[in-house]
Amino acid sequence: MSGAKHRMRDKKMRNQPASVQYSSKPLNLLSTSQNGGNTRGSGHSSHDPSTPRQRDPRHKDGWVRGHHRDGGGYAKEMPKYITAKAFTKARAAEVSAMLKAVNTAIGSCHAYGALPKHMRRRAMSHNTKRLPCRLREVANRMREKSLQAGPKKKELAKNKSRKARRRHGNLLLEFNRRQRKNVWLETHIWHAKRFHMLKKWGYCLGDRPTYKCYRACYRAMSSHCLLQDLSYYCCIELQGEEDRLLASLSQLTSKETGPTFAVPVALSGRRQGSVVVYRAGRYPSQPLGPVTFLWRPRTQGSTHRQLWIWAHPTIKQDLVPELQSVCQCLEAVFPPVSPVVMPADLAPVAGPEFTPEKIPWTKQTPGRKRKLSAKTADGPVAKKILGDGTRSPTTPVTWKSSSTGIVINDLTMEIVRYRLIGPQSHSVLTETLEIATDCDLMNKSHPSSLWWPEHCQDESKMILHRQQADVFHTLKSIYSTGEVPSGTVLGLTVDDPRLTLPKKKGKALPNMKQTQEVDEERRRELMLQGVPEHCCQSPLWDQSIRDNVTHNKISEQELNRMKSEVLVPGSRLSPIPLQGRVPVLLVHQPGKQVGQEMSSWGAGWDLLLPKGWGMAFWVPLVYRGVRIGGLKMSLKHSQNKGAPHFPHDYPDCPAGVRFQEEQESELLGKFKRRPPAKRTNYIKHGCLAPFCCPWQQLAEEWDLITGEGGSSSSDGGGHRQAQRVLQTTEPTAEETTSRERVTKLTLQRFTVLRNKKSLKQLSSWCRPSSSRGQKSLRVKAPPLNCSSVASLLSSDGMSLVWVRLSLMSKGRPELHALVCVPTEEDLNLQHKEAGYSGPQEPPHKDHLKSRVKRCKKGSKKAATSSSSSGKPETKATECPSATDLSSAKVPDSNPTPDLQSSNPISTSSTTQPGQTISSGGPESLSSSDFTLGLWPDPLPSVTSHCSRVTLGWVTQGDFSLSAGCGEALGFVSLTGLLNTLLNQPEKQRGMVLLRNPTSLQYRFAKINLEV
Repeated sequence: MSGAKHRMRDKKMRNQPASVQYSSKPLNLLSTSQNGGNTRGSGHSSHDPSTPRQRDPRHKDGWVRGHHRDGGGYAKEMPKYITAKAFTKARAAEVSAMLKAVNTAIGSCHAYGALPKHMRRRAMSHNTKRLPCRLREVANRMREKSLQAGPKKKELAKNKSRKARRRHGNLLLEFNRRQRKNVWLETHIWHAKRFHMLKKWGYCLGDRPTYKCYRACYRAMSSHCLLQDLSYYCCIELQGEEDRLLASLSQLTSKETGPTFAVPVALSGRRQGSVVVYRAGRYPSQPLGPVTFLWRPRTQGSTHRQLWIWAHPTIKQDLVPELQSVCQCLEAVFPPVSPVVMPADLAPVAGPEFTPEKIPWTKQTPGRKRKLSAKTADGPVAKKILGDGTRSPTTPVTWKSSSTGIVINDLTMEIVRYRLIGPQSHSVLTETLEIATDCDLMNKSHPSSLWWPEHCQDESKMILHRQQADVFHTLKSIYSTGEVPSGTVLGLTVDDPRLTLPKKKGKALPNMKQTQEVDEERRRELMLQGVPEHCCQSPLWDQSIRDNVTHNKISEQELNRMKSEVLVPGSRLSPIPLQGRVPVLLVHQPGKQVGQEMSSWGAGWDLLLPKGWGMAFWVPLVYRGVRIGGLKMSLKHSQNKGAPHFPHDYPDCPAGVRFQEEQESELLGKFKRRPPAKRTNYIKHGCLAPFCCPWQQLAEEWDLITGEGGSSSSDGGGHRQAQRVLQTTEPTAEETTSRERVTKLTLQRFTVLRNKKSLKQLSSWCRPSSSRGQKSLRVKAPPLNCSSVASLLSSDGMSLVWVRLSLMSKGRPELHALVCVPTEEDLNLQHKEAGYSGPQEPPHKDHLKSRVKRCKKGSKKAATSSSSSGKPETKATECPSATDLSSAKVPDSNPTPDLQSSNPISTSSTTQPGQTISSGGPESLSSSDFTLGLWPDPLPSVTSHCSRVTLGWVTQGDFSLSAGCGEALGFVSLTGLLNTLLNQPEKQRGMVLLRNPTSLQYRFAKINLEV
């Protein structure tokens, strides 16, 4: 019997009792019971196995389906007698089996199954009227039964129509839901329509525009204005006595790195300061990152001060606990549960006022449908999230100290910050902002809950307001933003810029007539001394005024209604509503401050606003013809300025380490997504770490080289002396193991050199020059010799130096490009041949490729043989271990012995014959640990892996439009840099080689170390 017939027979027999049996053989060959049924044992036991089986030629063995002639070979005669007891028992079993089959649901037993297949429809499942009349009642009963037993399965709600989803209230609820994980800036929707958005640092930020505008943004930064939203920067407020604040903050900084929180020009409140913050008392190790700070100007007769510290969001998690520790502010103040602040109810005054009763759509018009509002019976009115939507309302944002009296407030997302970059940034601001107008006498005398009428009642405050207006008017006469002193602060109170929005977009340019009207003496005083101290004050420092301005802002709908009621369309509202006065702060941002070319390039202004007013100022600024930039343009701005960018250029900070790990995983994932034949083989290019920079290993190797061999002499035999030292100090396997143990016990973390005195000394030795290598004025410094180098290395041996590299000829530096030391022959060729661009790295041999392929083939063969024979894999097919790789001999990959012999540092490179690859441990590596084209961990020597000794790597690199050549920013080892400068001729001092990870060509570059 075939398998299909077996399954069909089992399906027929599964509900039959034990007394009912249909034999698979013809009945004339088997003994049958006269009572209508056999037992399970009787039918099979009646056949004698010794008797040969007889077959009917007309039928095959097995159960036969359907009707056949002559009964299909079964007996037709009636039984001669029936035993009542046995017959009744057999029939009772059949009846119970039939009832069981009827009552038990097997498979689909819906009423729809009673219909033929051609009449069945999917719509019948939820609309029983589509069934025939005879089946509707059964279907309704089944539906009611399923609904009664259906609390387990939730009925899915129907999706709302697009019209319903686009209603204001529903949109608001959806936007609030999407802000629970990542914070949205107030300009998020504007950016989301025009930018590639990026979820980073807990925010949704615009990375780059969807249209091509790289050169246009550079032109805007060079000749007009570029606008960026920096509201994601965190603001931390400190309040307390000035002496105690300075004493606490002095533990986080050092005077060796430059000005601190106590610098007088910043302490007065006239300028914004910047400083690199460290963990308390841990300088020069364990830096946290750079911050900018702003002191509130002193109040007469009071020593209580207020300080704002602006930090990148990646620093906040490390900075806030450190501030709490040094200020002893460990007592958290939980926010009170207060009702939602609604707009203030104003008394009727002259002129258009904000009254909700005047909104036309709130009135019911007969014959029209009432519009749905966001307020429902289930909950309160949906409101737009202002500030951090991911923070719980009960999360503490204030910490105080009972001993020092210092209070720390977290003002993240409480203040909007816009950055305008370019020489015409001041023209954009002066055309967008209008100085707030004074209140009339009736508004002054009438009580109001708004802040401006009360502010106008104080005559001293109004005098200060007029003085600030005069300074702002003088600012219009300045030709370029870079003419103002760096970090200048100006406090203002301006009218709502939506009231003066132009009809069409246009470029804001300086007005020559206003320039001639301004007093020349005032303009010169502003350019030389900056803004007076009393004019740096602003109501924006007060929390109560910020909240009042935020919650009483006029909505767009009400503002449009007020504009429509103006007699002359397009004219300005008069009088201006009392809610339209906004306190702001203007903070000047310095431009390029190093080098001799492009001085003050990239200078601009920062505009600080209270939260809720972001779009009210953003759209008017856009209408003045500015370009909009994202995160990518911030990186290019720092690169063109020649300034380090956070967190890219801070590898010794915790945020920089996290950024490097994220960048490595992202680049590695992108590399692995490409097929092996389309990837760059970095092993053949001699690139050990194309996706990260092993700074710690670089610093340790250079420290080991100079620590055991000492520094080379400054004469012509310096190269040979360094070569002899490093050859004699090459450790054996046992010495390497012991040294690794010592290193693990006393591991010294590398640091970035930020000591101003040491940097100035280094800068004079490197001969700082412009991007094209033109010499500039030298700074007086001690001569470069062994004693001066030793004194500098005594305190900063394991340090890296941040440098700017300018290519001497063609070329475009890329990320993680190698910075190498040129040999003596390279320098001679560069001096003699004018068109000599640089040497070329000999191709390396990929010794891992054949091993990985052989390992994969062996594993496949072992898997096939083990699956066929059922035996486990043997050890012969396993992948090579790290010890096998370390013992592998690599052939010489450098066919030019003359270049190799002239190498100043010739250690046990992996490219030399007979040397080991790496001193890996005994742990075994599977085939999944290898990636074709990449070196596995642990890496061999990073300094001597190639034909040119490695000094460092590039963290940013591109063709600089400001310098007109390829420029790169990166880090080099301080020890290696001093060793290189000591062995180079004076005329070519500071010359290095650059090589991209995907290229074998070296390019000459000049180190520019400018302070």
